[in-house]
Amino acid sequence: MIQLDKEKFRGKDFISLNDFSADEINHMIDVALTLKSEKKAGIPHPLLPGKTLAMIFTKSSTRTRVSFEVGIYQLGGTGLFLSSRDIQIGRGEPIQDTSRVLSRMVDGIMIRTFSHQEVLDLARYSSIPVINGLSDYLHPTQVLADLMTIQEYKGKVKGLKLTYIGDGNNVANSLLIGGSKMGMQVVIASPSGYQPVPEIMKIAEQNAAESGGSAKVVEDPLTAAQDADIIYTDVWASMGQEEESQIRKKAFAGYQINAEMLRVAHPEAIVMHCLPAHRGEEITDEVMEGPQSVVFEEAENRLHAHKAIMALVM
Repeated sequence: MIQLDKEKFRGKDFISLNDFSADEINHMIDVALTLKSEKKAGIPHPLLPGKTLAMIFTKSSTRTRVSFEVGIYQLGGTGLFLSSRDIQIGRGEPIQDTSRVLSRMVDGIMIRTFSHQEVLDLARYSSIPVINGLSDYLHPTQVLADLMTIQEYKGKVKGLKLTYIGDGNNVANSLLIGGSKMGMQVVIASPSGYQPVPEIMKIAEQNAAESGGSAKVVEDPLTAAQDADIIYTDVWASMGQEEESQIRKKAFAGYQINAEMLRVAHPEAIVMHCLPAHRGEEITDEVMEGPQSVVFEEAENRLHAHKAIMALVM
């Protein structure tokens, strides 16, 4: 039977993992794992009967779209897909107006967009929970699923070494925040000019000081991967950076998860990727399909983690 700590979560926005304590993140992981177990056992859990989630997408998606839409359905509610072509945001309506209108018609809002300020503004003017499904700055729903996956495969999160290889993007930012909150040793390996911003590093270092973890950035990927329990990567050019693709391929040459890198990691290291993957660039096909890869289990856990978020805040 799922025990939901509604008092702490009900009505709260899910914008950044930094807004939650380690205990609260652990509770979300526990709920997600329980929901997954119940789903596998065929036990229904209509925790949000009659509730409606508005899902705003100005950035396209596979995993975010499917996981939230299927997730709200499995919780007994309804998902409403809203692209920029479907609502007035795409025609210049201020985000605060959209926020107020939706607050009077639905029970929660998930937004996946480019500008992080849009997420903050939506939440500021909303009277219902707002979930950050991705912005160019953060990707907290992904990292909650990642922490769930690590807990599932390693039996713990605290004290493990997580090495991220590649662009210091929104996923790297959220891994730094979430990992440092949970007492992990988070190492980001990125070339100069593509590293996480100082603001994120400051947050991660403060979190690590409290949790007993650590957070650092290095340039050498093999040094970063030494004895790592988790090796993680993402595409070198995120959505909206396609014009930089060739420049980035040169900058990130050598920042690939491959057999050589796995040899320096912990022998039982798991390999993660938030997807979509460009096989042969940031990760080899051999590793992606290899025995240490949990990439598709990680993708599946988006469904269960997102359901936990919705069940708690809505």
